Amino acid sequence: MKRSIFRIICEVALFAAVVSSCGDFSTYDMLCENLSSPLAIDSTQPHFSWKILSSAQSFKQSAYEIQVASSEGALLSGDADLWDSGKVRSSDQIMVPYRGKALGQKTIAWWRVRVSGPFGKKSSWCAPQCFGVGILESGPMAGEFIGAAPGEGRSPILRKSFTIESVPPTAVLYVNTLGYHEAYLNGKKVAEDDVLNPAVSQLDKRSLIMAYDVTSLLQEGQNELVLWTGSGWYKKETFNAAYEGPLVKAELDAFSGSDVSVILSTDGTWEGTWSGYSDPGKWNFHGFNGEIMDARIFPASLESKDLSAMEWGPVDVVKVEGIVSSQQMCEPVRIQEALQPVSVEEYNDGWILDFGKVVNAMFEARLPQMPEGHVSTARFADYVYPNGMVDAVSSNTYISSGKEGGDTFANRFNHHVFRYVILEGLDQTPSASDFTALRMRTDYGKYSSFSSSDEDLNDIYNMVDHTLENLAFAGYMVDCANLERLGYGGDGNASTLSLQLMADVAPLYLNWLQAWNDSIKPDGGLPHTAPNPYTAGGGPYWCSFIVQAPWRSWMSYADPRVLERCYPTMIHWLDYVDAYTKDGLLTPWPDMPYRQWFLGDWAAPFGSVNVSDPKSVGLVNNCSLCQVYEDLVRIATVLGKDSDAEKFLQRLEALRKRIHEEFYNEEDGTYASGSQIDMTYPMLVGVTPLELESKVTEVLKERTANQYKGHLMTGLVGVPIITEWATLNGECDWFYSLLKQRDYPGYLYMIDNGATGTWEHWSGMRSRMHNCFNGIGSWFYQALGGIFPIDEGYRKVLIEPQIPEGLEEVDVSLDTPYGILKVHRNGLHLDVEIPVGVTAMIGGKEYRSGKRSVNLK
Repeated sequence: MKRSIFRIICEVALFAAVVSSCGDFSTYDMLCENLSSPLAIDSTQPHFSWKILSSAQSFKQSAYEIQVASSEGALLSGDADLWDSGKVRSSDQIMVPYRGKALGQKTIAWWRVRVSGPFGKKSSWCAPQCFGVGILESGPMAGEFIGAAPGEGRSPILRKSFTIESVPPTAVLYVNTLGYHEAYLNGKKVAEDDVLNPAVSQLDKRSLIMAYDVTSLLQEGQNELVLWTGSGWYKKETFNAAYEGPLVKAELDAFSGSDVSVILSTDGTWEGTWSGYSDPGKWNFHGFNGEIMDARIFPASLESKDLSAMEWGPVDVVKVEGIVSSQQMCEPVRIQEALQPVSVEEYNDGWILDFGKVVNAMFEARLPQMPEGHVSTARFADYVYPNGMVDAVSSNTYISSGKEGGDTFANRFNHHVFRYVILEGLDQTPSASDFTALRMRTDYGKYSSFSSSDEDLNDIYNMVDHTLENLAFAGYMVDCANLERLGYGGDGNASTLSLQLMADVAPLYLNWLQAWNDSIKPDGGLPHTAPNPYTAGGGPYWCSFIVQAPWRSWMSYADPRVLERCYPTMIHWLDYVDAYTKDGLLTPWPDMPYRQWFLGDWAAPFGSVNVSDPKSVGLVNNCSLCQVYEDLVRIATVLGKDSDAEKFLQRLEALRKRIHEEFYNEEDGTYASGSQIDMTYPMLVGVTPLELESKVTEVLKERTANQYKGHLMTGLVGVPIITEWATLNGECDWFYSLLKQRDYPGYLYMIDNGATGTWEHWSGMRSRMHNCFNGIGSWFYQALGGIFPIDEGYRKVLIEPQIPEGLEEVDVSLDTPYGILKVHRNGLHLDVEIPVGVTAMIGGKEYRSGKRSVNLK
């Protein structure tokens, strides 16, 4: 039967109305390998990601089109000569793999994406995005490692003049440093905002290459390339350095279409000199000291005419063996905040500056004219004791030039953790405006936030957030940046979930986990830190970072590379674990030159909990191994290794049974020593039989109330374990009461005693900005915000806020790979804003993108 004209008109009108209801939509925040326009990635198989902005409720991407071309002009003209995906019916928008023509080393390409909504309506193409494939591990880099002015921690300047007939369409400078570097071309800094390049790596196995677009800095005719270098971690005492100073290799390339040619590389024709900077510290435990800066030697500028006034000599060409070089795959370190002192007061024979909060920063000082060779110092402390004494663990030394107008000194290749700076040797009262703390970190995105109607909770959250932001720098997260500066796996496990909720640190974790892969020993043993420059303490929980962190990263960012690259290391480490497993339980392994101790928990309140109790140590480490097997079951499943997943599941079930048999005390319903971690860890990892969970929980709460006086009485490992258990089991009132305690030990005790960063010990001993107790950060998002990922990358989430008695209002913004997910609760009313690409389960119903209001029962 023919349809009537009226019906056809109605159908067309309905279709037009439906298409119109899609609203306007567009793509934004395009990423390649989780980086914005990376000039040099470490793979020929990139992944692309994008976010979608839509004015319509419940918008869903129905398809995407990606085009990749060898030039921007070709891409804009529609000539996708490297890859045209065509229309792909898919809602995927995170880490979509490239499937085009083979890419090679030193390739620059351009890409763009457009997406379709319901009924085929298309967005506009996004603006062209650039990415490049850098120098790969399999491909040699031009040039040789060179150094100059060796010994005494000196920081050399290296330079080379060269001539070009014309400026190429694109010029890329690749710099591979054993140590740190700053690059200057024709007197201008190549990466003006960067400091401490490159990121960390296991320097006896790997060095990282930085790539810079220097096209705009080149000029026809004469040019000069300058490399200012510092040793940093590259020392005999740390990574068995091949030279008594930093080494650098550089290659300057001209790109013209598909042709790439080397303009300049490092060799024996370069010249070098001492810069006037020295860093004689050993860069080991308590050995970070600071920099000695001699203004009599400083170059007046990095211009050729001023550099020529210095004394120059030949460079040393050094052969370096046994390491690979690869592109840095995380953001650089950049200055985030410039702080000036809130007060300047007399202190003994000098002055003390108070910056108001503890920071991980470089320090800049403008000092008045003083006699040539005059020595003054700045000592750095994170705390002033009630008696006025300070425990300064590092210092800078300033040697004046005697020149009119004075001298400006600033850290270049080292940094300090401080709130207070003690100035000594000045001949006049200093002005606060002459001193600046330059707070820095890896330049990752940071858009998550938390606030509530309880100012105590806000203060605790802000302290944890500030601490983690200061400790996540240089491509890893450290325990403390002033005393050890190590990427401890235990501290990492404790804080990874918190940090990944608070910031977009996907590239940082890719870099850090690469160092863990490089640190494994031939027998499968792992250190407790990565990189691993010197012996450090810990236990199996520390080593298990190689399994836990990749899984957390997969769930946070849906980046398959962390699972694929780390899986062989995970399996190799399990061989080592098996060698020390007896009667079905993991037993202590020996100290090694690269690693010591076999800890369970660590840094619990002194005198209240015995973390060295053998029963507790055994329980904690075997429960940690349960977590490893739980994650490996999931990881193997994602990677399609079903037989491995089944094997790990069998191991997990057997280990759970053995732990309960060995460590459960039937007479009093406790595990091992009965501490909070000993009670919660077995329940968290499925050791406790279901019929005993209520009893064990009751005993835990009774012991907390009576024996521990309502306090969180645990250490580094216990904080995240108890937090996760309380979150998953809805114990928000109990956990809230722990956080609200104002006396020792507790977070409010820290704050009431002047803390602006979390402490290394509950008592305040040692570092006042440390990664021991930041594992509670996840509770603010997952319990109070109620946000749990169901699928990787938050593609599907559960939103189920927990409501402690007396907490009226909570406001959470979580930065997901799809955009900001917002949850605001006021009483029992919930307002949610869901980014495109995320499906949220709220009250048993599914919701897609847009703003939603729900009344909770």
